[in-house]
Amino acid sequence: MKAIAAALLACALSLPMAAPARADQPGADWISRERVAQILKEAGYGPIVSMEADDGHWEGKTTRDGKPIEFHVDPHTGKITKAEPDK
Repeated sequence: MKAIAAALLACALSLPMAAPARADQPGADWISRERVAQILKEAGYGPIVSMEADDGHWEGKTTRDGKPIEFHVDPHTGKITKAEPDK
C-alpha cells in the first residue's frame, strides 16, 4: 500500500503546476492603441469595439460596412495582419 501511495505522490509532483493567469501586456516598443485606431480608420474600418495585447500582437474587434470584424495588428510595423468577419 505504501508503494502505491508513493507512486501516486511521485506522479502528482511530476505534473506541471498551473501558472496563474496573466493578461498579455503591450511591450515598451509597441505602437500605441491610438495609433492602431488611426491605422484601422485610414484602412476604412470603423471605430474599435475592443482591443488587447495578445500573443505578441494587438488583437480586437471593429466594423467595416456595418459588419463585425476581428483584427490583428503587428505592434511594431502597424501592419494589419488579420481582418476577417467576426463569427
